[in-house]
Amino acid sequence: PYSPCIQDDPDIKRMMAGSTLRKVKSRSWKKQRHFRLLEDGLTIWYKSKWAGKGHSTFSVTEVEAVREGHQSEILLSTAEEFPADLCFTLVFHGRQGNLDLVAESLEEAQAWIQGVRKLIHKAETMDEQERLDQWVRDWFQKADKNKDGKMNFKEVKKLLKMMNVEMNEEHAYHLFKMADKSQSDSLEIEQFVHFYKILTQRNEVWKVFQDYSGDGEKLMLEELENFLRTEQQEEEQSTQHAKQLIESYEPSETVKKQGAMSLEGFQMYLCSQDGSIFKPGLLELYQDMSQPLSHYFISSSHNTYLLEDQLRGQSSLEAYIQALKRGCRCVEVDCWDGSDGEPVVYHGHTLTSKILFKDVISTIKEYGFRASDFPIIVSLENHCGLEQQTLMAQHLTQILGDLLQTSTLDGQVPQQLPSPQELKGKILLKAKKIGGLEKCVDETLTDEVSDEEEMANGDEESPTEEPQAEKKNKKSKLSRELSDLVVYCKSVHFHGFEHAHCHAKCYEMSSFSESKAKKLGKEAGTEFVQYNTRQLSRTYPSGLRTDSSNYNPQDMWNVGCQIVALNFQTAGLEMDLNDGLFKQNGGCGYILKPDFMRDGNTHFCPEKPEERRDYKPRRLSIQVISGQQLPKVNQKEGSIVDPLVRVEIYGVPQDQAKDETSHINNNGFNPVWNATLNFVIHTPELALVRFVVEDYDKASRNDFIGQFTLPFTCIQPGYRHIHLLSKDGMAIPPSSLFVNISISDYE
Repeated sequence: PYSPCIQDDPDIKRMMAGSTLRKVKSRSWKKQRHFRLLEDGLTIWYKSKWAGKGHSTFSVTEVEAVREGHQSEILLSTAEEFPADLCFTLVFHGRQGNLDLVAESLEEAQAWIQGVRKLIHKAETMDEQERLDQWVRDWFQKADKNKDGKMNFKEVKKLLKMMNVEMNEEHAYHLFKMADKSQSDSLEIEQFVHFYKILTQRNEVWKVFQDYSGDGEKLMLEELENFLRTEQQEEEQSTQHAKQLIESYEPSETVKKQGAMSLEGFQMYLCSQDGSIFKPGLLELYQDMSQPLSHYFISSSHNTYLLEDQLRGQSSLEAYIQALKRGCRCVEVDCWDGSDGEPVVYHGHTLTSKILFKDVISTIKEYGFRASDFPIIVSLENHCGLEQQTLMAQHLTQILGDLLQTSTLDGQVPQQLPSPQELKGKILLKAKKIGGLEKCVDETLTDEVSDEEEMANGDEESPTEEPQAEKKNKKSKLSRELSDLVVYCKSVHFHGFEHAHCHAKCYEMSSFSESKAKKLGKEAGTEFVQYNTRQLSRTYPSGLRTDSSNYNPQDMWNVGCQIVALNFQTAGLEMDLNDGLFKQNGGCGYILKPDFMRDGNTHFCPEKPEERRDYKPRRLSIQVISGQQLPKVNQKEGSIVDPLVRVEIYGVPQDQAKDETSHINNNGFNPVWNATLNFVIHTPELALVRFVVEDYDKASRNDFIGQFTLPFTCIQPGYRHIHLLSKDGMAIPPSSLFVNISISDYE
C-alpha cells in the first residue's frame, strides 16, 4: 500500500520481521512482548510471548513522537537496570498514556526508533486523497481474513457493514461488477479502492457542481469564480483564488491545462483546508501581540500535575508535557514540604502520588516553548516552610536562569502590564510577594501563603480539606528569596472592585473560585470587565469537583477573566470550548480580547449586550446537508449509528442556544439531513459555535460520535466541511459534516 521505497527501507523490514521488546509499566512490571509492523505498513501488532489468542494493535497515526533514551518518568526510575541506548518511549496524541519499551540490542532499538519516525513522517505528509485511500486500504486489510488479498461480494458486504455503510444490495452489486475488471467475482485491494470511490460519489456535491457548471463536466475559471463569489461570499481576489484552487486540487492535468476544475477536483477542494469551516488565515498568528497581558485570554490549566482525578490520581511530569503541548500558557504547581528536604508537588491531603518540584521546573523549561514562544505563567500554590521555599527559589533561578523574569523590563515601576511580545520566551512566577515593586520593604510578611486556601475562607463550596492543627499555623512566613522572584504576578486577596479601582497595582492579581467569579459576573458585570482591562484574574474549579470535572469557561471569558484554569486532563465540552477558542492565532495560547473589553471606561455588560455602543447582532443560518464516514460508536457486530447533528452556541447569556436535526436511521456512512438551523448572535466577538454529532438512542442518553468547536468570528460562510474531532480533541479522518453557512446582519 505504501510507495515501494518505504517497504524496502531496512528499518521498516526489521520492524516487519518483528522483535522482542520489553514493555515497562513500573519498576516492578516489565514484561517481554513480541512486536511487529503489519503488512499495511501502518499497524503495530504485539502480544505476550506465552498468551494464547490475545494481542493488541495500534496505528502509527496515533503516535505523535518517539523519545530516545531515558525520557519518561518510568524509564528514568528503572535507569539503573536498562541502559539508555536500548530504551525508547512512544508518545501518543491526546490523553493516551505513553508506551515505554526496551530493546535487546542497540541495532534493534535504533531500527524501531528510526522506523517509527519514518512512518510518522510518511503519515503526516499524505494529502487528503492519499489519506482517504489509506483509510480504505486499512479496512480492506482488516477484513481480508484469509490474507489472500481478494474479496468476494459476500465479504465486501460484511466489510461495508464494518465501515458503517448500510446500502441497497442491488446497487452495491452493480458497482461491484463494474469494479471487478478481471471478472473473477472478487476484488483486489486497488479494485476495492475504486469500488469504494464510485460508491461514495457524493450526490449533494454533484448538485452544487451542476448549478455552476455550463456543460455539467467541468467548471471553467469564471464559473468557479462565480461560485466563490456567490456561494462562498469571497468578494476580493476571487480570480486569483480560483486559479490557486485549480492548481492545488485539480487531479487531471488535461483539465488543469484548460484552467478548469472537474467534479473530482471540486470535491477535493471542498474537503480540504480551503474548503473547511475555519478561515485558514486565522489559524496563523494574526493578532497584535504588543498589548498589555491583561488584554488577552490566556490558555490556563488547573492542577496541571494530575493525569486523572484529584483524590487518587497519579501526579506526573507527563501531565505538564501534555498541557504545554496543547498550548497551555499558565500551569499550576502545588508545593509541599518533602520528607527528605526536597519540595514535592502533589494534591495535598490526598492519595495522589508525589513528584519533585525541581523535576517539574526542568520539564517546564524543556517543553514550555515548543508549542508557543509567548510567556508562561507558573502559578505557585505554596504550602512549604521557609527552608524549602528558599530551596524552591534556588531551583527556579538555577534551572531556569535567564528564562525567569525576575525584574521589570525597563527597571521602572509599571503603570500597565508588559505585552506577550515583550515577554517572549520568558517564564513569570505568580505567587505572594513581600511589599511591592515601588520600594524595597524590609519586613517579613506574615500572611496566608496559599491562594486557594485563602479563597477557601470565603468560599462556601470548598470542602475543608485541612486538619485544624494546620489552620492554627496558617500565618506561615514567606521566604524573601522566593518573594524576590515575583514581578508581574503578585497574588493578593481581592477586596472588591471599588478598592481595586482606587488602590490596586496592575501587577497585583487575585484568584476566584468558579462560584465567586460567576456571582461577581452576575452582580457587577461591567465592573468586572473594567477591572480585567488592567489587572489579571485567575478563576479555578470548585473544591467540590473531586472528579476533576470542569466548569464552563465561557461565563468567565464573558467578563474578561484572562486566566480561566481548567482541568486539561478531563475531556468534554469545557475543554472543547477552550481548544476551540485557542485554535486560532497560531495556537499560541494568547487571544486578544475584543476592543470593548480592553477599554478601561467600557460600559459593556454581558447581561445587556444591546447597550453596547457598536452593538451589531448577526444572524447565523446553518444548513446541515450531510455527514461522511462517521465513526462507529458501538463496536458490536452489525450495529450502525442513527446520527443527528446539534449546533450549540456559547457566548453572553442571551446567545446561549442549541438546536438539532432529526436523526437518520442506520446510516453513519453518508446520512443526508438537509435541515436548516437559525440563530441570532448578539455579541459575535465572544461567541463560540460547537457542532456535535450523536448516535440517537430513544431509551437512554445519546452516544457522542464527534464534535468541532470554533469562534464565530473564524467561520467561513458558504459550502464547507467540518472535520470532526474525537472526545479527546483528536482528528478522526475521514469523518466530516457538509454544511452551507450564511451570516448576515440581524435587522
